[in-house]
Amino acid sequence: MEDNKELIEAEAKQQGQAEIWQYMFKFVDSMALRSAVELRIADTIHSHGRPITLSQIASGVGSSSSSPSPDMITCLSRIMRLLVCKKIFTASPPVDGEETLYGLTHSSTWLLRDGDTTLAPWILLLMDPIALAPWQYLSSCVKDGGFAFEKAHGCDIWKYASTDKELNKLLNDGMESKGRIAMKALVSAYKDGFGCVGSVVDVGGGTGEGVAEIVKAYPWITGINFDFPHVVATAPSYAGVSHVGGNMFEAIPKADVVFMKIILLNFG
Repeated sequence: MEDNKELIEAEAKQQGQAEIWQYMFKFVDSMALRSAVELRIADTIHSHGRPITLSQIASGVGSSSSSPSPDMITCLSRIMRLLVCKKIFTASPPVDGEETLYGLTHSSTWLLRDGDTTLAPWILLLMDPIALAPWQYLSSCVKDGGFAFEKAHGCDIWKYASTDKELNKLLNDGMESKGRIAMKALVSAYKDGFGCVGSVVDVGGGTGEGVAEIVKAYPWITGINFDFPHVVATAPSYAGVSHVGGNMFEAIPKADVVFMKIILLNFG
């Protein structure tokens, strides 16, 4: 009986070690996912309209050489092997000496860069080195307080983005892609919720995609997209929507409805 207890304890400890190893290397999954977006792997497969070979994927990811190098194929195959294991892509076993064919899954359709609903920009934002750096300060925040992004970069993300055009675009594109998904679901489920409204101001509305979805569903509504000046400066034009730059802690444009979506948590 005592021997069984010791065996069970030893096996549990080994399982615990295996789980810690898994946690240590979880970042590999995220980096592989980011690579798939950067290389437009899902887009390349989608453009063919059917599963394709590794060589075909390699030819579509923008290699500078006329044909993919052996090193490129080797590296790409490792990424694909991991993402197939995670069920991001499918892999059909080779038949009669033919190459393995890689296809899309319901998960990888969310990686299509030009899709109407895509998470690709959000992945690029979250996996960017600027966004990842604050995580190195998590324990410091516990011990000393403060905000991780400010510890990493010397200012909050909004001020940083106001002086860095590249991050500003990443942030706007990421927020727009996430917001588009949420707004399509909201407008669809809320039905006639905005039926008696004449005007809506979306506070922290980014580039205006959110309020534009409302106005598209309720054309009589006057939409106001309100965000920081450097954000609305890059916002595209939408029918029935005006862009206003400012600070919500100082003043908010008047409207029948003040719409606030996932913004208060950024200032808590």
